[in-house]
Amino acid sequence: MNIFCYPYRGLVLAIVIGLGLGKNIFAQSLPNPYRAVNGWAKMPEGRPMGAVGDLTMDPDGKHLWAIVRCTATDPKQFGTECIDSDLDPVLKFDLQGNVVKSFGGGMFIWPHGIDVDREGNVWVTDAVSVKKTPPGGKRGQQVVKFSPEGKVLLTLGTPGVPGNSPTNFDVPSDVVIAPNGDIFVADGHSFDAGNNRIVKFSKDGKFIKAWGKTGYAPGEFRMPHAIAMDSKGRLFVADRGNNRIQIFDQEGKFLAQWTQFGRPSGICFDDKGQIYVADSESDNVENPGWEMGIRVGDAQTGWATAFILYPWGDPREIPGTGAEFVAVDRDGNLYGGEPRPRNIQKYIRVRP
Repeated sequence: MNIFCYPYRGLVLAIVIGLGLGKNIFAQSLPNPYRAVNGWAKMPEGRPMGAVGDLTMDPDGKHLWAIVRCTATDPKQFGTECIDSDLDPVLKFDLQGNVVKSFGGGMFIWPHGIDVDREGNVWVTDAVSVKKTPPGGKRGQQVVKFSPEGKVLLTLGTPGVPGNSPTNFDVPSDVVIAPNGDIFVADGHSFDAGNNRIVKFSKDGKFIKAWGKTGYAPGEFRMPHAIAMDSKGRLFVADRGNNRIQIFDQEGKFLAQWTQFGRPSGICFDDKGQIYVADSESDNVENPGWEMGIRVGDAQTGWATAFILYPWGDPREIPGTGAEFVAVDRDGNLYGGEPRPRNIQKYIRVRP
């Protein structure tokens, strides 16, 4: 039955929404105003594309920063792709897909999250798991701030030493920098073990506060996989293990939770008040009835307006094949960071 052609469609829609079925129907029947552009990213000197982590736009609007992990061929090294490599995992692309700068070789084990502040400084998290962190305390469990040229300016966390203190992280997934320079770290990359918290630091790296723990309630997390800030200064956390986005003010006050964007892995915003959410893990076990892809919506109301279905996703198979992170350029084109396919997928907006 086509409920949109049914004479009493208003009554049917009310029943559907009342039964809690509406969010899935409407979040996945949205238009797709984008066209995929394959083969956009061009790696230098024949270097193979590694698993792609987080990506974000440079403040100049003309470049994309991306985490591209080092080893591209051995699946046994998943989670430690840079442990034995000197390849640079922090890459800067122009909008034609050419690498124009890279750095960070030999500094990370599993680089994961990235942000660029207003001055163009690049922040990167090392989210290697505790069991894969080698002894010796040299790498892992850190957030590193680089200058735009790749000089290390600041480090947060104790290298190679996990913990739940002002000076330790336990698998930090992502980082975002406020306009005033305050630093927010999504600390945790596990459903039920380790940290599941947000940590706030001043611009010079002094601990201010932390909030959150493992759980399902508001202000609790099961893998805060990404963190982003909208134009109003609100913090959006991709609480992936709980299939929701949680929204906070910068003091950690819970404001809202959204479930209409699927199982969120990555979040970004444009300058027109739109939110973009990458869902790389919806399947018949973790998030039944949902499909992988990138959802677009209004950052103020939360109303979803578009959906890019990941064309090769299958909810019956292993999750993680779609875009895990997303960035949007000044023209409204999207870039999806795909770890398992080892791809930066560009999407051109073709319809208003």
